[in-house]
Amino acid sequence: MVGSDGNLAQVRHVILVLSGKGGVGKSTITTELALALRHAGKKVGILDVDLCGPSIPRMLSVGRPDVHQCDSGWVPVYTDAEKSLALMSIGFLLEDPDEAVVWRGPKKTAMIAQFVSDVAWGELDVLLVDTPPGTSDEHLAVLENLKKHKVDGAVLVTTPQAVSTGDVRREITFCKKTGVRILGIIENMSGFVCPHCSECSNIFSKGGGEELAKLTGSVFLGCVPLDPLLSTCIEEGKDFMQSFPDSATFSAISSISQTLLDSLQTA
Repeated sequence: MVGSDGNLAQVRHVILVLSGKGGVGKSTITTELALALRHAGKKVGILDVDLCGPSIPRMLSVGRPDVHQCDSGWVPVYTDAEKSLALMSIGFLLEDPDEAVVWRGPKKTAMIAQFVSDVAWGELDVLLVDTPPGTSDEHLAVLENLKKHKVDGAVLVTTPQAVSTGDVRREITFCKKTGVRILGIIENMSGFVCPHCSECSNIFSKGGGEELAKLTGSVFLGCVPLDPLLSTCIEEGKDFMQSFPDSATFSAISSISQTLLDSLQTA
């Protein structure tokens, strides 16, 4: 499915990454899915429109580069020499990374509208859109502007506890009301992987995401455990998928990304 015009014309698939609440690891999942898709040979882009906490530049160790403009808009920042992973973050455009974004709705939605339409992505297999948590004006602004081109669907991120799955249930309702296809649910922080013996302990309970998928008739994409190795890579801006290919977490993320690719082919 290829868009008909504009900067998304050569982007084959657009996936929103949503969560009903903050702190469930949505940006981490977005980053690791992008890296997994890149390792699978895909050209990937990440659009980070999380105004409140644009953290993906740090996770990919790109810092605060100068954003350049070309005739068709802003040029994304490439994280590798092969230019197979492109990133545009709202954080690049904020004058001071430590300042809070204290903007009213209209200014936020105008910024997001410009941001969604004015990035010159070029040719991409998959564009992942990291959204703010919840179901706010920002989501509607992202959707309204992306829908002019296309949105393949949304991936919902939750943690296992009932308080998180309850919030994701509202996100599912949001998707249905706005006509966004739900590609699946990911249960993040699903157990803790011991760095010494690799045993997995369910410190946050387990199975909430899978149960929610069953109750709502959604696809369950899989579980990603709490893994200190993954946390270290995220903090240091290293590629976990390249550093720890033998880990169970690697297998989990790779499996989820492959399931996603398969579902996009059948869309």
